[in-house]
Amino acid sequence: MTARAETVGIVGAGTFGSALASVLARVGRRVIVWSRDVAVVDSIQTRRRSPRLPAAALGDTVAATSDPRELASEARFIVLAVSSTNVRDRSRELGDVLDGSHIVVHAIGALASPTNERVSEVMVQGLPTLKVGVMAGPALPADLAEGEFSSMVIASMFDEVVAEGRRLLNAPPALRVYGSKDLAGVELASALSGAYTIALGLADGLGLGPGPRAVLITRAIAESSRLGSAIGAEPKTFAGLAGLGNLLVRASGERSADYVLGRRLADGIITADSARTEGARAALTGCELAKTLRVRMPVLQGLAAVLLGKLDPRDAAQLAGDQVANEE
Repeated sequence: MTARAETVGIVGAGTFGSALASVLARVGRRVIVWSRDVAVVDSIQTRRRSPRLPAAALGDTVAATSDPRELASEARFIVLAVSSTNVRDRSRELGDVLDGSHIVVHAIGALASPTNERVSEVMVQGLPTLKVGVMAGPALPADLAEGEFSSMVIASMFDEVVAEGRRLLNAPPALRVYGSKDLAGVELASALSGAYTIALGLADGLGLGPGPRAVLITRAIAESSRLGSAIGAEPKTFAGLAGLGNLLVRASGERSADYVLGRRLADGIITADSARTEGARAALTGCELAKTLRVRMPVLQGLAAVLLGKLDPRDAAQLAGDQVANEE
């Protein structure tokens, strides 16, 4: 195969993009990272480190560029690893340089606001290719950078996207990639797992104990599955890697910004930054989507109220518990 077919392009040199580049480099995969920040590009090229995740060593097979045309010419398979707030602009920029032969998957754990669209829906509005997908699952950047075992799922309506994603992104033993055709389900499960990670951080911060924690996890999967069914996703997806797997790993320690946010909310720290993690954005946009589709999600709605400063965390926990009990 050509070098272009064997190269993975990564849009964004943030924590996940840098960690993924590091993992792929360790198995000899050629990677080109596109960043709009010239200083970041220079750091990768000269010091083999991204300032966004300095713990991740970037081998000689990793290159960086600030020119999207170079990314397009060097890689056919591209991973979009930017914030949900930037996905629309980056897709439009890529739309000027990509063509129908490119494959683009995103690793964005949120819905796109303010339209409450799935990220893949926003991507196809700006890209010249319909071959899009999502990668999601319990793979924290710090774990990837350290070579800890992680797994993800790649989903698309196109078999070629899944097959190429699994071929190019598998990097055992640090990263194993599985496949799915449930694009909508994997996207929504990934987004909502970030939101419910905040809820679990909040519950742990309030000292609610293992029993209520277990109930919260089961209700999170039930709620997200309900919303998934309303958009045509497969309910079982939410109990898989992108949903339950993601939630269990992200809510197991201090390596997730969403979990840390939940602990801060439990301490009464509610600031303008409280809605700036991807999980917080997913909670707010997910609530709007649920409202539009008339799907009851009391846990998510309570969390959104806390994030907006409309409800005290303890009152939210009590209210959500009462509403859940009424559903049984």
